[in-house]
Amino acid sequence: MDQSGKDYVHGTVPPLGILVTNLGTPDAPTPTALRRYLAEFLWDPRIVEIPRPVWWIILHGVILRTRPKRSAHAYQSIWTNEGSPLLVIARRQAAALQSVLTQQRGASVKVALGMRYGNPSIADALDELRQANAQRILVFPLYPQYAAATAASTFDAVAAVFKAWRWIPELRMITHYHDDPGYIKAVVASVREHWAQHGQAEKLLFSFHGIPKRCLLAGDPYHCECHVTARLVAEQLGLPQDRWQVAFQSLFGREEWLKPYTNETLESWGKSGVKSVDIVCPGFSADCLETLEEMAMLNRGVFLKAGGERYSYIPALNDRPDHIQALAALVAQHSQGWHDENALWDAAASRRRALEMGAAK
Repeated sequence: MDQSGKDYVHGTVPPLGILVTNLGTPDAPTPTALRRYLAEFLWDPRIVEIPRPVWWIILHGVILRTRPKRSAHAYQSIWTNEGSPLLVIARRQAAALQSVLTQQRGASVKVALGMRYGNPSIADALDELRQANAQRILVFPLYPQYAAATAASTFDAVAAVFKAWRWIPELRMITHYHDDPGYIKAVVASVREHWAQHGQAEKLLFSFHGIPKRCLLAGDPYHCECHVTARLVAEQLGLPQDRWQVAFQSLFGREEWLKPYTNETLESWGKSGVKSVDIVCPGFSADCLETLEEMAMLNRGVFLKAGGERYSYIPALNDRPDHIQALAALVAQHSQGWHDENALWDAAASRRRALEMGAAK
């Protein structure tokens, strides 16, 4: 019997486990739920790289006393009857990916969803894969561009769970896919479909989540990968350089972050006579607070107040079929060899040998 209390059955053929992850969301749009969520999120040393004793005082003495109420108000503006948009969409993505992979590979794959912060947790998702007897796990954080605060933090969480497991599965991880052809093609298609329905604006702004500038100086490739993604999309759209730009949003704290800032760019455009803009956020695989509230609402007001006349947010890829197909292709690429039947054990022979040696099951 393993440490979870589940009997191991000799000779069972293990499925390929796919751990799909995203950032996470509070359980409810309330100050209490936000306080729990932000305490977990902001205590992660990958998120805030300040010495722990100093940061503990700031976090618990200032931030968690004021920010939960403001954040709860923001979440209330996007919350749906089904719950948090990010979690609702993430569940649809996981179910769609499971369906596509099952069609491609049969029953030998199991997809589980875990959030880095909040629920369902990465620990819960990994336990779901363990209960399914997955002994090969592909960790798939849905962050196209690599950042230590996202992909590396996900690895930290996975490793922490494995500290309590006796039998550690074989492990692979997709750390980024910023230039993957299927992903780029899906972003391009989403923009073209939006243009076909709403018309094309004067400018296309690629807005990515910001990170502190010191992360770039320390060697984080995120800034470069964001620019690569935008350039590849713009090239396939046939946009000249003066029709598009990259900017960074969601600033936190007082230090300098990656520039230019999204809100300042939109304000400058509005004041300089640009009348219409389209916004796309390719770094977000699913719509969430940062896209639905910050980009679709708050920054709309910034642009219109500055003199702009038409502001259009292009939804994230979410569970679009071409997006799910791109994710499935990435799974196939990164799990090569794991589904070679010649590489899997002979289940019947394995069970027979175990029983001959006295195994109960």
